[in-house]
Amino acid sequence: MLVCFWLPYVFCWTVFIECTKTAPAQKEEKIQDQEYWYEQARIALRKRLQYATDRRPHAKNVVLFVGDGMGVATATAARILRGQRLGKRGEDHELAWDAFPAVAFAKTYNMDAQIGESSACATALMCGVKTNFETVGLDARGRFENCFSSFSSRVSSLIDWAQESGKSTGIVTNTRITHATPAALYGHSPSRYWEDDSKVLLGGGRRHWLPKVAHDPEQTKEEGRRLDGRNLIDDWARDKKKRGLKAEYVWNKGQLDKVNPNQVDYLLGLFSYSHMDFEADRDPGQTGDPSLADMTRSALAILLKNPKGFFLVVEGGRIDHAHHYNNAYRALDETLAMETALLAALALINPTETLIIVTSDHSHVITMGGQATPRGHPILGPDSKVSDVDGQPYTTILYGNGPGFATPRIIPMNTSSAAEDRNQVHASAVPRQWATHGGEDVPVYALGPLATTLFTGTFDQSYIPHAIAYSACLGEHRLRCQGLDNYTAPQVPNCVSPEVSSVSAAGQPVVIASSVMADDGQRVKASSAPSFTPAVLGVCLAATLKFAIT
Repeated sequence: MLVCFWLPYVFCWTVFIECTKTAPAQKEEKIQDQEYWYEQARIALRKRLQYATDRRPHAKNVVLFVGDGMGVATATAARILRGQRLGKRGEDHELAWDAFPAVAFAKTYNMDAQIGESSACATALMCGVKTNFETVGLDARGRFENCFSSFSSRVSSLIDWAQESGKSTGIVTNTRITHATPAALYGHSPSRYWEDDSKVLLGGGRRHWLPKVAHDPEQTKEEGRRLDGRNLIDDWARDKKKRGLKAEYVWNKGQLDKVNPNQVDYLLGLFSYSHMDFEADRDPGQTGDPSLADMTRSALAILLKNPKGFFLVVEGGRIDHAHHYNNAYRALDETLAMETALLAALALINPTETLIIVTSDHSHVITMGGQATPRGHPILGPDSKVSDVDGQPYTTILYGNGPGFATPRIIPMNTSSAAEDRNQVHASAVPRQWATHGGEDVPVYALGPLATTLFTGTFDQSYIPHAIAYSACLGEHRLRCQGLDNYTAPQVPNCVSPEVSSVSAAGQPVVIASSVMADDGQRVKASSAPSFTPAVLGVCLAATLKFAIT
């Protein structure tokens, strides 16, 4: 047993020694690791706190909404679409986050990439450090697909900091729970693609929780993807029962609707085989899937029971997927589905004791524009004028690259059905199989304790979790609510007492997650990591990467 435990370490150390023997001598470059980004966040906090007239308020609860791929153009177009769906012209409509008192911008570049990638951006957003392209839960010392590099580069996340403070925690997403953004909350992997034990032991939505021999309960022809024979859903339920905890697993909307929050403290929901359906395609029936708003309400009903507070992440993950297809209809529709989830949350929480953040991990190459386009013009339609060069029409929403490239260019069809409308692909300037991410800064909207102090100006994305931690007295700021502010001498024995929530019964942590329908397109990025065989790599990772069932 002891030999088996040490074998992967011996193997990886041998690989390391051999690599150092053959690698040419290079000038050592200082890596911007965890401590570097923590210090940058401290500097950014000091800059903003110097203008604060009162630093005492704190957030008992935190809700972080992440619109995956939701840049400024997406938010603007979605605002107009919502207004037009309500029978208005649209431009003067307001989305829920438009009324938040604090607005800032976050830089989304990665350590080795000018244009941000989801897992690296999520690591910055959840863990407070910038990292390398396609790695997750590691700082910049972690190298893509390099098992050895993950040993010493792991970083903790907001969910860790919240649990250390006794708060309940939750994850709501309409992507796989092992997908790039939610994975940053609990995973530590040199590749975002290692979602199951075909390469690494993590976990996820049903296909990554079920063994190869098990069939999915809905898509009965589909099998699980685990090669170790474990059924993590059963393991999760068995673990909770062994510890005498009140837990429940659900996999469709009807089951979720029947959950009694007074009788459940831990909730696991895996509602589809891979990513969940787009909202426009979702089956809202009892045997179908819950909406993002449904899941948010269910999560909060349990999280609010903890008198110490909670931390909840809600991801509108399929905004990004629709943008990759240059499918503006679904991208905007998914943005509005996330707004509906935000409205559901606002109806249940107290903003005087809850910090609410709405932001994105990165943008997309969507743009909107036109020449003298009249007010109220359909946001998904063609401009009112044709091009003054080729005389051809064009949509007001266009993409910089992606599958919408054609000569002559694509224009909206004269359709007669809603199904045809939502399947339209908008034109792009450069042909690509999938549209890329955009590199511009993304908006950050904030409401709640210290929001107008902490979330101002432009900052690195990695600053956001540190600002959240300061407001909520988490992580290295956990003693702030005892009067031990890192940036000032002790002033008061305690923070200002927040208003008491209307729901205050004792409770336990909760995770509600969902996952579905795969984006199984081929990955084109070449690996520069050492050439491990899958068998040896699996052994190495199994000994070093921990799957956490919360």
